[in-house]
Amino acid sequence: MSQPQAKFLKDYQAPDFHITHIDLDFSLAGKQTEIIATSTVRRQGSHQSPLILVGDDIQLQSVLINGEAAQYVERAGELVIETKLNEFELQVRSSLDPEANTSLEGLYMSDGAYCTQCEAEGFRRITYFLDRPDVLAIYTVRITADKQAFPYLLSNGNLVESGETSDGLHFAQWHDPFPKPAYLFALVAGDFDLLEDRFTTCSKRDIKLQVFVDKGNLHKAHHAMASLKKSMAWDESRFNLEYDLDIYMIVAVDFFNMGAMENKGLNVFNTKFVLADKDSATDDDYHGIESVVGHEYFHNWTGNRVTCRDWFQLSLKEGLTVFRDQEFSSDLGSRAVNRIHAIKIMKNQQFAEDSGPMAHPIRPESVIEMNNFYTVTVYNKGAEVIRMMHTLLGEASFQKGMALYFERHDGQAVTCDDFVAAMEDASGVDLTQFRRWYSQAGTPQVDIKEQFDSETNTYTLTLAQSIPATPDGSAKLPLHIPFDIELIDPAGESIVNKVLDFTQEQQVFSFENIQQQPVASLLQDFSAPVKLNFDYSVAQLVHIMRYATSEVAKWEASVALFSQSVWQNVERLQQQQAMFIDPRIIDAFKGVILAEDLDKALMAEILTMPSAGSLIEQKSTVDLDNLALAREFVVLEIAENCEDELLATVRELASIDDAAARSLKNVCLNLLVKVDNTHAELAQKQFAQAINMTDSLAALTALNSEPSAIRDQLMSQFEKKWLKTPLVMDKWFALHATLNDTLCIATLKALFEHQAFSFNNPNRVRSLIGIFAAANTFEFHRKDGLGYEFLADAIVKLNTLNPQVAARIITPLIQFKKFDSERQQLMTQQLNRILKVENLSKDLYEKVTKALA
Repeated sequence: MSQPQAKFLKDYQAPDFHITHIDLDFSLAGKQTEIIATSTVRRQGSHQSPLILVGDDIQLQSVLINGEAAQYVERAGELVIETKLNEFELQVRSSLDPEANTSLEGLYMSDGAYCTQCEAEGFRRITYFLDRPDVLAIYTVRITADKQAFPYLLSNGNLVESGETSDGLHFAQWHDPFPKPAYLFALVAGDFDLLEDRFTTCSKRDIKLQVFVDKGNLHKAHHAMASLKKSMAWDESRFNLEYDLDIYMIVAVDFFNMGAMENKGLNVFNTKFVLADKDSATDDDYHGIESVVGHEYFHNWTGNRVTCRDWFQLSLKEGLTVFRDQEFSSDLGSRAVNRIHAIKIMKNQQFAEDSGPMAHPIRPESVIEMNNFYTVTVYNKGAEVIRMMHTLLGEASFQKGMALYFERHDGQAVTCDDFVAAMEDASGVDLTQFRRWYSQAGTPQVDIKEQFDSETNTYTLTLAQSIPATPDGSAKLPLHIPFDIELIDPAGESIVNKVLDFTQEQQVFSFENIQQQPVASLLQDFSAPVKLNFDYSVAQLVHIMRYATSEVAKWEASVALFSQSVWQNVERLQQQQAMFIDPRIIDAFKGVILAEDLDKALMAEILTMPSAGSLIEQKSTVDLDNLALAREFVVLEIAENCEDELLATVRELASIDDAAARSLKNVCLNLLVKVDNTHAELAQKQFAQAINMTDSLAALTALNSEPSAIRDQLMSQFEKKWLKTPLVMDKWFALHATLNDTLCIATLKALFEHQAFSFNNPNRVRSLIGIFAAANTFEFHRKDGLGYEFLADAIVKLNTLNPQVAARIITPLIQFKKFDSERQQLMTQQLNRILKVENLSKDLYEKVTKALA
């Protein structure tokens, strides 16, 4: 088999032809779905090259140019059409089998409904086309199908005609007046429950809103609808962006590789991010739905009206839209807690990607399989780059930049440089050095030294930045880092609070008229995605926890206190010394529990002890076995010494119906159950009396740290109650996947035969296999290698079923360099085994070869 070849950003060339209009005619009929694609094609420039369209698994029937048979050659993945015409009508007739499409790309079946997913390169699985984001066309779509089986026939744009045909079928015709690339095309046909509402825009236009869900789930669609209306109102008030079509539709499907897709006017969603009621969804689920609905709606302008020139520019739309959905959540809820959630993703997942074999800039320079670059780097680090730009420019200038961006590029496919240029021109701020964030991979490290001169009353910070080498070979030049600091005096007063412009390899910042040695709260609110090297003392961290004006800084200090204690105890174990925890750390956490002025959701974040996975990301190499012992010791010491306060908090908050109160109560319950078995009864009581999924699942989670008869009994009750509710069963599967028990893998293998599990469904696979590999750190990395073998077995099976899902859950296996040589050998053995699989997908080939390189 020939090795897949990389594509490079530097090789980008504009298309030889452009398609201005396309009429799509779908006759949906199961295994023999017929598609007629009629396009208006224009040659670009004076060349005489043939028209080359791309396609994947297309059963071609005929090709016509201006109604006459065309001269063409069909070869692997391409349709080459010879013509000397500069403008012509091209008709391509083809057929396909949506029922056999398990990749969930292109046109496929999801629980009896037709559905499409075309980003990044799925449209080529529907018809031969110029499937690239810089070819924008006006789409008109006609869908014909059996009326009884598929009463709803949906596509992009506005409905212009519908009716019944003479043969008992019915049709719908849709027209989207806005040019779009093929990846934004969508089609859905099925029988759904429908929730309808209206929204009046700022210019008094009346928009019809529709949410389609599986039969019987209508009562679970109201939160998604409310989130959509909030999103539309927020985008008008914050960004002055108004919706443009007459209708906006969301369709929830169970079989979907992604969270959701922003197809113009017809968003296709994973059911996980639509369906919710208090019985079956947690507070986190509600927040996730609001965030994702907002994200996809905000794409209407940042991604749809202005789109990417090529897929290397993916962060142009995704990084910007993640920033916008983060701001949406922060404006509607707790800014501090939402910021903490974003920071956790960066530190626990993106930093790991930066230090692993798939490290890449937010604008990659090369790619083998584009699906592999839908990453936390492109999305979340991309959002951090936009946030830094916002910090440097300020809200007013940032908004001027956004307005100029749309004024210049509405209806175009553009680059990241075009966006930065609009920001620069609107604000007058030189962003030349800042652009390096787009082209350099890796996490910058900032080494910090402090000095206080009591004679001159001067406090000095010396900052030095560096970026470790990454496999992509990108240059490492000094970055423009907005570095937010606060100086706090011994009495707890804030004496300096500002953002430093850190632009050199080493830079000295001096602060005068400082009367006493201050405590520096550094990189407040994670003002840049960098790692800090600064030797904080316990006393300094406690001072920040108590007095920092930033709530996020309080949380950061708590993480640092916990982490320091864990790593110090790892060293003690290595030196065969007894473990120990500084009493000041216990007092600091006890002070949080007793605090009356802190937001309860923030308190919950502070009391949520860093996971083993997040601790691993703090070090370049890890003693995994001693880490397990040290972390367990520190958690238990804090829980035991705060037992009375934790118990009082659980009892105080038990009857309060509020998301923040529930989050704090349930974190406290989780810690209590670790103290001794008597508190298991408290969790059992909460499970029995729970009136919402948040409390029910929290009780099970608290009991899930180790096997027990109570745990097994409640898990069985939960299964019986929710067996027919797939999204809730995902939670049940995930609890099995995170149980720290030597029999965990055997249990998971047995669950492959469970009636609610299917390898064809990405949600089921992620909940059982993906969560095991990503979150059950010590069982996945067990010394006998069974965890690695288990994941590799699943990936080999998924290689032919769904390569995208396989490539996404392999990540923990390719990040092996932090661990001991024995574990590294076991992990690479499984990677070599995967590499030898016949017909290995490009998705897996790219990740495995880069890991083994």
